[in-house]
Amino acid sequence: MDLVHHVEEILLFVLAAVAVMVATRWVSRRTGLPSAALLTIIGIVYALLPGPNVHLNPDLILTFVIPPLLYNAALDSSLVDIRRNMRTVISLSVLLVLSTALLVGVGFHLWVAGATLAAGVALGAAIAPPDPVAALAVGRRAGLPGNMITLIQGEGLLNDATALTILSVAVASVDGEGFSFPTAVGQFVISAAGGVVAGVIVAYLVRLLRHLRDDPINATAVSLATPFAAYLLGESVGVSGVLAVVVAGLIIGHDAPRYSSGASRLQAGAVWRLVDFLLEGFVFLLIGQQLPDVVDRLHEYETSTIWIAVGVSVGVVLLLRPLWLALTQLLPRRMHSRLGGLVDEHHEEKALNRTEVVALSWAGTRGVITLAAIFTLDDNVPDRDLLQFCAFVVVLVTLLGQGLTFAPLVRRLGLRANKADLARERNEARSAAVKAAVERLDEIQQEKHDHIEDRAIENMRKQLTVRLERYRRRLDLLEKADSDEVPVSPQYEAALAVRREVIEAQREELLRWRDAGNLTDEGLRVLERELDHEERLAERS
Repeated sequence: MDLVHHVEEILLFVLAAVAVMVATRWVSRRTGLPSAALLTIIGIVYALLPGPNVHLNPDLILTFVIPPLLYNAALDSSLVDIRRNMRTVISLSVLLVLSTALLVGVGFHLWVAGATLAAGVALGAAIAPPDPVAALAVGRRAGLPGNMITLIQGEGLLNDATALTILSVAVASVDGEGFSFPTAVGQFVISAAGGVVAGVIVAYLVRLLRHLRDDPINATAVSLATPFAAYLLGESVGVSGVLAVVVAGLIIGHDAPRYSSGASRLQAGAVWRLVDFLLEGFVFLLIGQQLPDVVDRLHEYETSTIWIAVGVSVGVVLLLRPLWLALTQLLPRRMHSRLGGLVDEHHEEKALNRTEVVALSWAGTRGVITLAAIFTLDDNVPDRDLLQFCAFVVVLVTLLGQGLTFAPLVRRLGLRANKADLARERNEARSAAVKAAVERLDEIQQEKHDHIEDRAIENMRKQLTVRLERYRRRLDLLEKADSDEVPVSPQYEAALAVRREVIEAQREELLRWRDAGNLTDEGLRVLERELDHEERLAERS
């Protein structure tokens, strides 16, 4: 009975947490406040109430939470865009992380009484990588330009591997002869290169399973297992499992349109959105609940020591990032070319302007990686409790301070994507796709397949011609647009409204058939899915 009672308590907590996440998402969508910051505040309030708290298990987080979150983010990222901005991405995700770790380490060694360089570098590695979840959520809602979204995504994907590798080197130095910069660089290069190879291997193996991925259930199962396979492969051979997950996700996401069916992508995408929502929600609730335990372990330190340690940590995090961005943008473009490896030579990376530098400087919210990393420190690490408190303060300052003010800053700077250009790009691509389909019809007709009637080809040609004409009218309207907003055509909006009304009438008729016993529920669900896809297509036209 004790086991049953314990299981019931866990289920009750999970249900309550899900209810909080759903309510927080509702509030976030209506207020514009980032849900990550709101959930962290709720977690802190809950931790201060009487009763048991849930403690963050770093190994559990690093093994079961971080891989799927990073993998899903990689699937949604653009390998082409990241390559195009590789110089800035490498600068932020590798060089800035390394500089942050070393600067915090030196600051601790010089100004915090009794602190060692290795312990300081360990803290610096933990607090160096920004968690892009809050910044991306707010940035997309605020209409941040695509190049800024790409930089935040690319940095967030690669900086975790950099930070965790530096952390492992620093922790290993605690029991050794101290922190050695050449040794750290060598181990980092080996770990990173091995992680890339592991990710490529997993992506290749998944590509071999493309026949299984035609079935939506199999495709979703393979997709959910892939990040754990990549992480375990990397960690088992002593290289960066996190980087293996990211590389596998980027390659598989890039190949998905070629090797997966449409139904598989729709279902896997829906499942991943749910997994992302639940994992992120639980993680940010857990962050807030760690506050009491972290504070309680500070009684052995003098107040001045705590203030100096927190000042060094927060100061480096808040000041180094904008300084780094400003200085790197002042470098000649030739020097920029040496910062990237796999650079797209056909598209020259543009320098960031002043407003973009300001916005990107404020998109440095820290989160779960920071706490999970710092909580992996063993008891033999000097000043472990102080390091954990400093990391927690950095998370709170950036997640709440920057997270809650990022959207107003973006609006104040006037940064937003040109919606008319994006709509024009999509409609041009749609027109090109329809033209390719018409050309293929001509080829089929010339090949004279006996099993294909000319009437079927002509019917398909008429449908494609109507669609192409609709896209052309839409493009004409977009070409005449004077602003960066998508122009509204009364005729186009009226046509969309008619399509929605027709779809709704079909849906209601299907329900009447089901209720009258003329259609099974299974048949209803099949036909409803067809209407749902048609409705979604209408919304994206």
